[in-house]
Amino acid sequence: MDEQLIQRLHGLMDRGEALLDRFERRADGAAMVDWQAPAFRWSRHDRLQPISRVNNLPLSDLHGIAAQKDSLVANTRQFLNGKPANNALLWGARGTGKSSLIRALLHEFADRGLRLVQVDARDLVDLPDIAPLLSDRPERFIIFCDDLSFGDDDPGYKALKSMLDGSLLAPPDNLLIYATSNRRHLLPEYLDENRQACNVDGEIHHGDAVEEKLSLSERFGLWLSFYPFDQDAYLAIVRSHLDRLGQAVDGDASFRRAALQWALARGVRSGRAARQFALHWLGQQPDEPA
Repeated sequence: MDEQLIQRLHGLMDRGEALLDRFERRADGAAMVDWQAPAFRWSRHDRLQPISRVNNLPLSDLHGIAAQKDSLVANTRQFLNGKPANNALLWGARGTGKSSLIRALLHEFADRGLRLVQVDARDLVDLPDIAPLLSDRPERFIIFCDDLSFGDDDPGYKALKSMLDGSLLAPPDNLLIYATSNRRHLLPEYLDENRQACNVDGEIHHGDAVEEKLSLSERFGLWLSFYPFDQDAYLAIVRSHLDRLGQAVDGDASFRRAALQWALARGVRSGRAARQFALHWLGQQPDEPA
């Protein structure tokens, strides 16, 4: 037999074995998953790891982001009702409730079949393996990508871009992607890239580098922007945390002064700073007499 033909046959056999192994790992991975869990974390080695205790809050405990909350809840309800819904990008200032809002959806809708699958940015290259594990399930899955950003040559960038919109293979009907990021376009932006823009008949045309970066974020159908809180909103969030923890502070001038100093020391008035101060304030209170 011709030596070239033999080499081609060996190559085809190797590829067939690799495909069979990949299929078996997918089937084994789906069979071994505890589907009763409300959330999962994807690990390349351990596949879908169940998370039994989820760090979330009720939607009613999230303050200062009413418009963003309404939009994401409406989109998620559409998804759960089997209606068309969009992948969502929540971007903006740090500590303003982006991740908390997505986690709170699970508190609200887990009994209707909603499940979260957290996938780290470095593991987004596995999206083509994750989707088939979920596609035949009756639950509705949101792939949760937290604090998402990419380097210029990050392999997860193209995998996410293809999954959102661009692959010949349609994503499962029971799957959406919700991502959070401090960057609007998920990639670093450089001053030199703006210099590539040109004026064509009075219209601004971006250079290739900027167009490439826009192309990923624009594949999310729903954009929600989060901004730093003003002073009144920040103090209201602190009070809500303390109320939930059973500590009343109405009319306490020392509380207001301490809360503002806490935010000033951190250089930000955010929901995260408000929660951290509430825990600090509560821990500083004297014990009740026995």
